[in-house]
Amino acid sequence: MDIDLNYLSGSEAKLVVGELIDAYADIYNTPPYAGDPFFSTDAFGERLYAAFEMPGFGVLTARVDSRLVGYVHGVTLAADRPWWVSLGTARPSTAQVAAVRGDMFWLRELMVRSEVSNKGIGRRLHDSMISKRRESWAILTCVVGNEPAHGAYLRWGYKILGEVKHAPESPVYDVMIRDPLVAVP
Repeated sequence: MDIDLNYLSGSEAKLVVGELIDAYADIYNTPPYAGDPFFSTDAFGERLYAAFEMPGFGVLTARVDSRLVGYVHGVTLAADRPWWVSLGTARPSTAQVAAVRGDMFWLRELMVRSEVSNKGIGRRLHDSMISKRRESWAILTCVVGNEPAHGAYLRWGYKILGEVKHAPESPVYDVMIRDPLVAVP
């Protein structure tokens, strides 16, 4: 399967925002997300538009035969992000310093359509995005129990720091961090 990867800045991503939101709507139209207001298309759209304006925003799309089959997007983590700060002493001191320096990439979303899942597209998106970033560290949040994503992140070198909620209406997420000094399988 030929996969076309394309990196977009925030302004470039705005040109395909409808397509990004449509892919999200398709991918998240499954239990336990379907019907949950936090995972609604409108709520995601608001979060995505807000992310466009965050420092370091970028999105990497994956297309097969011109069809958007998945994407990953993220930003440079702000050291004062409430969920990050709420972890307190669970945050390694070296990671805290990295966040203050602007050296922490926050992988906000990674998604692949079900018809092409288990074909390595998610890993390829992840690794390609990480290789394009200037930050040394990577961090993400993953809904507790979200398999197979949770297991994949652990295999890709992430470790769990603790649990957070992004908002009162959000589910509980594991905060997962990847130390730049750890070799990734």
